[in-house]
Amino acid sequence: MSEAGGRGCGSPVPQRARWRLVAATAAFCLVSATSVWTAGAEPMSREEKQKLGNQVLEMFDHAYGNYMEHAYPADELMPLTCRGRVRGQEPSRGDVDDALGKFSLTLIDSLDTLVVLNKTKEFEDAVRKVLRDVNLDNDVVVSVFETNIRVLGGLLGGHSLAIMLKEKGEYMQWYNDELLQMAKQLGYKLLPAFNTTSGLPYPRINLKFGIRKPEARTGTETDTCTACAGTLILEFAALSRFTGATIFEEYARKALDFLWEKRQRSSNLVGVTINIHTGDWVRKDSGVGAGIDSYYEYLLKAYVLLGDDSFLERFNTHYDAIMRYISQPPLLLDVHIHKPMLNARTWMDALLAFFPGLQVLKGDIRPAIETHEMLYQVIKKHNFLPEAFTTDFRVHWAQHPLRPEFAESTYFLYKATGDPYYLEVGKTLIENLNKYARVPCGFAAMKDVRTGSHEDRMDSFFLAEMFKYLYLLFADKEDIIFDIEDYIFTTEAHLLPLWLSTTNQSISKKNTTSEYTELDDSNFDWTCPNTQILFPNDPLYAQSIREPLKNVVDKSCPRGIIRVEESFRSGAKPPLRARDFMATNPEHLEILKKMGVSLIHLKDGRVQLVQHAIQAASSIDAEDGLRFMQEMIELSSQQQKEQQLPPRAVQIVSHPFFGRVVLTAGPAQFGLDLSKHKETRGFVASSKPSNGCSELTNPEAVMGKIALIQRGQCMFAEKARNIQNAGAIGGIVIDDNEGSSSDTAPLFQMAGDGKDTDDIKIPMLFLFSKEGSIILDAIREYEEVEVLLSDKAKDRAAILKGKMIPSYIINSNPEMENEEQPSSENDSQNQSGEQISSSSQEVDLVDQESSEENSLNSHPESLSLADMDNAASISPSEQTSNPTENHETTNLNGECTDLDNQLQEQSETEEDSNPNVSWGKKVQPIDSILADWNEDIEAFEMMEKDEL
Repeated sequence: MSEAGGRGCGSPVPQRARWRLVAATAAFCLVSATSVWTAGAEPMSREEKQKLGNQVLEMFDHAYGNYMEHAYPADELMPLTCRGRVRGQEPSRGDVDDALGKFSLTLIDSLDTLVVLNKTKEFEDAVRKVLRDVNLDNDVVVSVFETNIRVLGGLLGGHSLAIMLKEKGEYMQWYNDELLQMAKQLGYKLLPAFNTTSGLPYPRINLKFGIRKPEARTGTETDTCTACAGTLILEFAALSRFTGATIFEEYARKALDFLWEKRQRSSNLVGVTINIHTGDWVRKDSGVGAGIDSYYEYLLKAYVLLGDDSFLERFNTHYDAIMRYISQPPLLLDVHIHKPMLNARTWMDALLAFFPGLQVLKGDIRPAIETHEMLYQVIKKHNFLPEAFTTDFRVHWAQHPLRPEFAESTYFLYKATGDPYYLEVGKTLIENLNKYARVPCGFAAMKDVRTGSHEDRMDSFFLAEMFKYLYLLFADKEDIIFDIEDYIFTTEAHLLPLWLSTTNQSISKKNTTSEYTELDDSNFDWTCPNTQILFPNDPLYAQSIREPLKNVVDKSCPRGIIRVEESFRSGAKPPLRARDFMATNPEHLEILKKMGVSLIHLKDGRVQLVQHAIQAASSIDAEDGLRFMQEMIELSSQQQKEQQLPPRAVQIVSHPFFGRVVLTAGPAQFGLDLSKHKETRGFVASSKPSNGCSELTNPEAVMGKIALIQRGQCMFAEKARNIQNAGAIGGIVIDDNEGSSSDTAPLFQMAGDGKDTDDIKIPMLFLFSKEGSIILDAIREYEEVEVLLSDKAKDRAAILKGKMIPSYIINSNPEMENEEQPSSENDSQNQSGEQISSSSQEVDLVDQESSEENSLNSHPESLSLADMDNAASISPSEQTSNPTENHETTNLNGECTDLDNQLQEQSETEEDSNPNVSWGKKVQPIDSILADWNEDIEAFEMMEKDEL
């Protein structure tokens, strides 16, 4: 990460001056922010900061000195056995060893750290050792990604600071670009990895023999991670700009262009792994952690370093998708690229700790503070950030290899806010490293953060990044011998000068890959950080964001569950009962606040309740809050026992649709059951008020028709009663969450209100916003719109029998040729795919959402409500068996119906996106349908794999 913070504001800036303006903008933001924050928080004294900075220097000396004494020229130090780790002489650790290439990895990775820590004499000695001892022509298979960021990046960072020192006139006067020549040699050794049709590099290469040769022992791989292919542009472009050899930047740009082209177009997300030959996504889960992380980082930093607007546009497109689907503050949860409203896992990996720092560079400060605080609470619980942890903050993978990403984000948050709180966070990191990881021969990785056991490893990134960020956190400007604002940090924290943007510009920067997604303008407001926006005139701004998260990891309750059960038995009642709770009732919300219960509106329309007993007005109120949460859980459990219903269909049967448009609808747990009764057919009419939460003022308009109601403000059952009393024969609730769609969100069923709903006799269905807009658009254009509500779509022959039908409808529907011949259920599924099925695919999606929610909210203090309209209803069903297995089994038995469903969904998508085109004329190619269907199945299978 770099504190060089984004493009300058105002009128267009000449390219030659862009890099200087970038640095100046960053400096202005950081200095201004510091003055704001220091006024409202207790600052750390200059003496204490110096003391902590000196402590970091001593810690680095301990790690670096032991490496040089006990391990050099080996790649890494084994701190428990005080010896070097040499590839082939130690038991294989699998892919982890691909970073080792017998090229003194730790020394090269530490070069620019020596300069940042003002150890210029040691730096000069280290450069001489690299030039004298390091061999880049070894017969060893290495990771292209790791070699690029650690070795090529280390050589370029060393070269950048070597020429800086030489210009100052005291050190490195003998230096003549030797490190750059080594970097160029290594760059050419990595180029054969790009010999693929896609331009994506092979994940591994033999330093001596390249790819595919028998001696190479590599070149048979087909997959690589997105970060592996997308984290090359900074180092390769810098190498091209330093040397004038454009081939490196060209190859890195081609790889980035290909990844951009292969993004999932509807969600704008990318998967974790991709086939380097075909471009097919192998793992279709998407997040900001392992496998993808630095791809996003390098898009934004490539814009900062190279001044190419296309990189910023791509980053902003991805960032909008991340904040729309992955970000669930303070959590960052992986999702499926094709179904981004579905979480792909219930745990997070430690590598996502870099993301708050990237958000600082982006200028989006609030979510950065939130996620960072959540991570800090996990660290305070376990001393270190576990390699992976669950959404309820239990350890998922217990090891911790001394990763620096959290320290990185801490440094950038401090630079952005000047809040002394982050100095205290850094102090905690130093104390924990010395107390739990320090050993006589260096610092040892944690094998298990729960037990404090060690692992005999000290990765090179520990010296390259951890000590660099910690020292910069406590250093004042005069403590550093050069201006850090003139450089950008690579993902390995190597320093590249910003003036490279004006050097050897021979690469075309015009993007010809594709158009960009239209985004909300507000997304781009953050492109140029503005301190008046980032830091309101409130010196406690950051603290106010952190405060609600202080106890997010602490699950302790004030009195315990036993006391709650005793209270129930004694007849005590809380002031608000769960069954009476209304999420839109201000009085209820005030009671919740008093009980320490907070309400969070989620992006998919659900409401989450979280209790923090410490925030209650009194201990009695805290107990009342706990009772309320217990009641809500019991209500949830009761409702989850109800039978899960399959999706329903809303079919537009009037002119000019004639049954060709079928919309996937969510069922209701009350009202007429369409699977047991004849379908309901009628013209639609909008209700007034539109939300249907009170007696209708236009009963004559909905009498004998199907009423359209907007979601929100009251319970579903209340809406149904009001339109039924007005004489409606059915109801369609349209989601008020703009842009929601059954294509990307799991379908859910509308629950009752906890009371007897036998009085509701009409059918009720739910449409997401995208599907609902199709009906609303049809009303605006044709006024009279007739629909059919059913358990599954009907064939057009039955719908149109006895009516005058256009010839193009007859020609497109084989069943119409012989109306007298009865049709079986299989016959009714026409070749164009208009038939919607009641297949298990959408049901499985609902079950999966329920399974994910149950895992996320498995403790009594946190609870998600199924929908905003019915605050008393919880997720639709409780999955007791493996949802992935159910999905596979059902789809194998019902492949044809699922295929039809996929075809219909695609038809709806195309129709909605272009209202000027007749809605019934578009047909998706069968190969594309099968590919999408198979991708969805593979995505669910991938959910079971816990691998980074």
